[in-house]
Amino acid sequence: MQPTNAQAQACLRVCQMLSNSYRNIELFRFDDETGIVFILAGEDIQIIIPPNGRWRFLDATEF
Repeated sequence: MQPTNAQAQACLRVCQMLSNSYRNIELFRFDDETGIVFILAGEDIQIIIPPNGRWRFLDATEF
């Protein structure tokens, strides 16, 4: 499975926003099974980007 075009563009925008805010990107992972991108920035910012490219913050209570 490959990231979608919408997902790839969303990843670029999210990483740029994090960089502009001087946030370190600690982890960037594409899950082949679910097709979801996970980004961990700093110690507390978690973002998921599904194939449709509509990113959102991940709430720790969702686990």
